[in-house]
Amino acid sequence: MNMKEYQRCAKEMLEFIEKSPTAYHAVANLKEEFANLGFRELKETDQWELEPGHGYYVARNESALVAFRIPQGDAPKGFHISAAHADSPTFKIKESPEMAVEGAYLKLNTEKYGGMILSAWLDRPLSVAGRVVVRGKAGCETRLVNIEKDLMVIPSVAIHMNRDTGKGGELNPQTDMLPLYGECSDGKKDNVLLRQVARAVGVKQEDILGHDLFLYVRDKGRLLGESGEFVLSPRLDDLQCVYASTRGFTESAPGSYINVCAVFDNEEVGSGTKQGANSTFLEDVLWRIGEGMGLGRSGFLRMIAGSFLISADNAHAVHPNHPEKADPTNKPYLNRGIVIKFHGSQKYATDAVSAARMREICEKAEVPCQTYANRSDIAGGSTLGNISTAHVSVSTVDIGLPQLAMHSAVETAGVKDTKYAVEAFRVFFSE
Repeated sequence: MNMKEYQRCAKEMLEFIEKSPTAYHAVANLKEEFANLGFRELKETDQWELEPGHGYYVARNESALVAFRIPQGDAPKGFHISAAHADSPTFKIKESPEMAVEGAYLKLNTEKYGGMILSAWLDRPLSVAGRVVVRGKAGCETRLVNIEKDLMVIPSVAIHMNRDTGKGGELNPQTDMLPLYGECSDGKKDNVLLRQVARAVGVKQEDILGHDLFLYVRDKGRLLGESGEFVLSPRLDDLQCVYASTRGFTESAPGSYINVCAVFDNEEVGSGTKQGANSTFLEDVLWRIGEGMGLGRSGFLRMIAGSFLISADNAHAVHPNHPEKADPTNKPYLNRGIVIKFHGSQKYATDAVSAARMREICEKAEVPCQTYANRSDIAGGSTLGNISTAHVSVSTVDIGLPQLAMHSAVETAGVKDTKYAVEAFRVFFSE
């Protein structure tokens, strides 16, 4: 495989990320892709009529999605499942957000969503995206919104006014991280943001009954490096894995297993929502697939026992300026392949059996893999694998793609690794 093929795949991934400023947009884009490929949309409130040889998808909360394909032929042996998440750390706009300052400025009141590197959000062009609920003829309707312009900025305090600025001083999210939105010459402006959002979705401001609006970085993803070997982009964690898993899923035909591609929301805030990995969403969908195939409880549990889950959430690469932060013997690097993640206290669900299975998949796909573990004196975060398996008890491996600056406003990855993951998922979903 030559560099142009890796770069082509990475550029397609960056196009997906640019179209997906929030989890709502990511799921809307996936729904459109699946529909164009002939998948049928299901509603959780409807009776499901399922047929072998067909593909289906179901969304929850408009920010999480599960797609699946049922193979033709003999009874499936189980489920082959991938899991990734569509949300990223950001700032959520609060209710009644507008704040007039000094009779001159208008800023917005926001709060942190997830854990992020706060300083990375300073002095960047930002905008607003998310969803609004509006009053419609048939009741409440949801509309996606994305103000596609450089709309606001979170300005730094000049070093002359705060000599600690250059020393990486602590930033307060309530005082230091509120975005400048506009002028306010009369000392007061009411509902300017909602009026702008209303215009964008084609309704009156008074018809907006609710909103989930977030800031997003306007910086576009790009390739960089001496030979274009790196990727710099917002939201690589975890839209890089969303892209790779869904592409591997759509570009393969199921063999002896029902293929299931899950994209969850709210991983960055603990997954404990109705659309998160710690919900019954995946369990509900799998059970209803079994029900649609005429399986009873015992038959469904036999299917679960023969299943496998790849939880895909990006991993920390060795930092070029701080290699001492990495584990001494489990050191992932950019462009060296899929990362299998291990944790003795089971924050990652990988064990010897699931790691061996993943290594076999990588061998068949002819892509490299490497290993990650936290330093024993540095606490790490958890991910989707062990949370999902609390609801669906299947053999699970936690993997990721290596990246730098995780939870920064923009993150860095290797140009080859997205293609590696696509190929591995293609093999997995073809078995």
